[in-house]
Amino acid sequence: MGLTSQSLEYTVVVLAVVCVAATVWLWPRLSKQGVGPVLGRLGAIVVTQVSIVCALALAVNANFEFYGNWDELLGNNEEAPASVSQGAGQYASVGNLKGGLVQPAGPQGLDRVTGLPKGPADKVGKVESVRIIGRRTRAINPGFVYLPPQYFQQQFRRQRFPVMVVISGYPGGIMNLAQHLQVPQNAGRLIAQGRMQPTVIVMVRPTIAPPRDTECVDVPGGPQAETFFTKDLPDAMRSAYRVGHDPSAWGAFGYSSGGTCSLQLAMRNPHAYTSAVSLSGDYAIKDDLTTGSLFGAGPTGAQHEREHDLLWRLKNLPAPQISALVASSRKGEADYGATMKFIHAAKAPMTVDSIILPQGSHQFATWRREVVPALEWQSRQLTFPQDTEAVPPRKTPPAKAGQGSAPGRTAGPSKAPATSDGRRRVEAERPRN
Repeated sequence: MGLTSQSLEYTVVVLAVVCVAATVWLWPRLSKQGVGPVLGRLGAIVVTQVSIVCALALAVNANFEFYGNWDELLGNNEEAPASVSQGAGQYASVGNLKGGLVQPAGPQGLDRVTGLPKGPADKVGKVESVRIIGRRTRAINPGFVYLPPQYFQQQFRRQRFPVMVVISGYPGGIMNLAQHLQVPQNAGRLIAQGRMQPTVIVMVRPTIAPPRDTECVDVPGGPQAETFFTKDLPDAMRSAYRVGHDPSAWGAFGYSSGGTCSLQLAMRNPHAYTSAVSLSGDYAIKDDLTTGSLFGAGPTGAQHEREHDLLWRLKNLPAPQISALVASSRKGEADYGATMKFIHAAKAPMTVDSIILPQGSHQFATWRREVVPALEWQSRQLTFPQDTEAVPPRKTPPAKAGQGSAPGRTAGPSKAPATSDGRRRVEAERPRN
C-alpha cells in the first residue's frame, strides 16, 4: 500500500481502534502484581500510543504531503537528489529521463479529491496525475495537470493553450490545491461560464527537495529551485502538452509561500512568467529552520539575499514588465503592511492590482474567497490562442471604432475600475451562505 493511499490510512486507523479496545478489555487481567503484568501494562500502553501516533501521522501526511512514498520517508529514494556537482551547484543525474519530462504517476491523492470533472474529456476537461522531471536540475516534483474541455475539441486542435503554474504553500502540497482551494473545479466552472479563457493549469508544491523548504531559490551548492520553475517545468510542459511558447502565455499563481514564489519567479524572470498572483505571500525570503542556508555566506550571499527582497528590487532595480495581483486582509494578516508598501512601490512598466479583504486570517477560508477572482484576473493577463504551427497571415479589415479586443487575447470580463492612483482592485468573491 502506498504511503498516501486511503487503504493504508484506514487500515492503521482501524488497528489503532482495535489496540485501544484490546487495552481496555485486557487491563483488568494486567492489573495484578508481578513482573509479567507490569510488562504487559507497559506493552499495552506503548502499542496503543504508537498505533494512535501512526494513524495521526498518516492523516497529516496525506493532507500536507510531507512525504509522497515510502522511499522518500525512509531516505533511500534513488530518484531523489543524491549528490551535488561542482561549480553550477546542480544535482547530479538522478531523474530517469527515458520516460519523458512529464511522466504518469499514481493517484497521489487525486482519488480522494471531490468535485473533479466526470465525463467525456471534450465536455468537462480532465485532471492528470504526473511527475515532472527537471532536465537541468533532475529534480522530481509531483503535480496535477488540468486540461480544459477545449484542449480535446476538434476546433482547437491547432491551438496552444496558456498555462497557469499554481504553487501550494509549504509544507502543503498539491492535494491542498485540488481539494481545499478547488483550483481545477473552479477553473472548469469559470471556463464553462465564459468568465475564464481555456487554460492548462499545472499544480505543484514549492519545494523540489522535501522536506527542505527551497523557497524557489537556486541554492549555492544545493537545490536549484528557481531553475526548475523557470526553465525545467516550462520545458517539460511544452514537451508533453500543447501549451504556449511565448512568455505572455505563462503565469505563476500561489498562496502563502507559493504566493511568495510566484512573485519572485515573475519579477526575477519576466522572460518566463509575465504575470503573478500572490495570496498572502511574503515580499522577501529569509533563512529559517525549514530552509537552511539559501543564499550562502559572505558578501555574495548577502547580495543574493537582497536580490530576493522585492521591495529592495523595486527601489534599486528597473521594474520588470509584468502584471501582479496581491491579496491580503486589513485585519488578521501579518503581511498587510508589507502588501501596501509593495503596491505603492510598484512602478511602470510593472502593474499591480489587489484584493484587500476587511478581515481574513492566513488560512484556506480566506484563500477560498480570493481564488475565483484571482483565476479570472490572471486569465485576462494570458494570451490565447497561439497556433501550434506557422500559418499564413490572414488579411482582416480594420476594426471599426468601439469594436475588437486586444490582439492575442480573447474577449473577457472587463478589468476592475482604476482607483485614483491608477491601481485597480479586484473584488473578492463573497462567501456563500
